[in-house]
Amino acid sequence: MRKIKAGDEVIVIAGKDKGRCGAVIKMVENGKRVLVEAANMMKKHVKPNPQRQIKGGIIEKEAPLDISNIAIWNPLTKKADRVGFKFLEDGKKVRYFKSNGEVIDVIES
Repeated sequence: MRKIKAGDEVIVIAGKDKGRCGAVIKMVENGKRVLVEAANMMKKHVKPNPQRQIKGGIIEKEAPLDISNIAIWNPLTKKADRVGFKFLEDGKKVRYFKSNGEVIDVIES
């Protein structure tokens, strides 16, 4: 079970984009690194490929961040937070914010 998943709103807590918020686009390298929208941007030189209708030039795209450099964003406290797991009375497993106990989502088994 992962504490952070694709679609979560996160904040960068270390690196050149420290303090920037964005959603997790996808997990890479078996969940050790993540792509966060508009964070850790890099420039990539692309060769044109007329058969695939790709124009050449320099594009900007997100580079992966280590998962230890991000934290989940708690919209209630407006701060970074830690994530925990617990079971509800009806037996469902949920993710929750450690600071205030608010449930993030229910995990489907």
